Amino acid sequence: MKAPFYRFIAILLLVIPGLTATYGFLSMKDAFFAQFDTGGHMLWGKFLLGFILFLLGVAFIGGWTFFRDRKRNYLAPKFKAKRRK
Repeated sequence: MKAPFYRFIAILLLVIPGLTATYGFLSMKDAFFAQFDTGGHMLWGKFLLGFILFLLGVAFIGGWTFFRDRKRNYLAPKFKAKRRK
């Protein structure tokens, strides 16, 4: 009973940052194309908020993938953890 629940939680931990990154990208797109509707004014606040959300989402997913691959030895030697002598 516990294993499916833990897998569901793990999926949610990846879906939420993915949705955050998607919302950030769409906010940046909307802010950029709004300048053509409003006569040349770009919505900088919306663009910066979208950029921050996009970076946070992509950084979380990228970091999760990196540490998972490091644990399973899928990385190139230069990215593997250094051992103390």
